[in-house]
Amino acid sequence: MNTLFSRTLKEKTNQYFKETLQKKTGNRRIFIKASILLLTFVLLYSLLVFVQPHWAISVILCLLFGVNLAAIGFNIMHDAGHNSFSENKRINTLLSYSLNLLGGNIYFWKLKHNIAHHTYTNIDGEDHDIEVKFMRIHHDQKLRKHHRYQRFYFPLLYGISYLAWIFYQDYEKYFRQRMGHSTEKFHFPLREKVIFWTSKLFHLGLFIILPVLIAGWLPTLIGLVIAGAVCGMSLATVFQLAHVVSETTFKTIEESKVEEEWMIHQIQSTANFSTQSKILTWILGGLNYQVEHHLFPKISHVHYPALNRIVRQTCQEYNIKYNEFRSFWAAFRSHIQVIHAMSR
Repeated sequence: MNTLFSRTLKEKTNQYFKETLQKKTGNRRIFIKASILLLTFVLLYSLLVFVQPHWAISVILCLLFGVNLAAIGFNIMHDAGHNSFSENKRINTLLSYSLNLLGGNIYFWKLKHNIAHHTYTNIDGEDHDIEVKFMRIHHDQKLRKHHRYQRFYFPLLYGISYLAWIFYQDYEKYFRQRMGHSTEKFHFPLREKVIFWTSKLFHLGLFIILPVLIAGWLPTLIGLVIAGAVCGMSLATVFQLAHVVSETTFKTIEESKVEEEWMIHQIQSTANFSTQSKILTWILGGLNYQVEHHLFPKISHVHYPALNRIVRQTCQEYNIKYNEFRSFWAAFRSHIQVIHAMSR
């Protein structure tokens, strides 16, 4: 039945694109959105560094800058990193490096996200996205004393996650050449090592050295912390609401070896939230439609609302539970339940 479900879903999806004469990659809307987000990046950065308005206005601009950084990741880097932004592979490659502009590393991200997370979603030891330091979110993870307080300190961890990622975890991966402590070493070409250091130095100059020289070290530090915290909270929350909620499953590697069950596993381990909100869908690059994204990672997020109807109908046809929360807050409450349950 599982194989039949997957085949049916793929056929229906292919038929949709055939009938509508659309490409599976992004369309004009995604290029317009990317242009808006990149221009907003330049505008906010210029105002904060070169204009330096009143501190109260600067704080608001830093908050918006943090949202903008996350939105660039959701809308541009994410689709480009999956080669779904454009039919042109060079455009995908170029735009995927927007992650490096934000301080990350696209080579590491593809290993961690495209391969590990999308293949072994919610499986401890394989999906490194559920390996959150100082937190327990999978029943196979060892329960430690400090986990009993994780429902109180998780906002702090989410808030510092982006800054910890770009200023510590990337370097940790670089020098040990492993995605996780227990995983095998990955191949790291010389070209990627050069790109790593070049982009890290560029990011350091753009986000720290230049602002310190022009605006001073204290405004730079405060601005970086505010924007970084907003970006980190946004990135972490969207991921957690998509996978770490009470309705999704957390399996062991032995339970998920059968290849033809891959689509079933993605539906079981993923959830949508607030899909009726056009504003949230625009900002999040369709990542509130996580079920559709995990089923079809090589299809651009501009098509997720249409695919949502096809996937729902097919799940109903084969009596497969489809996880979706009507609102952001309903998903957030469910996430809190998991955090609390895993603390005991």
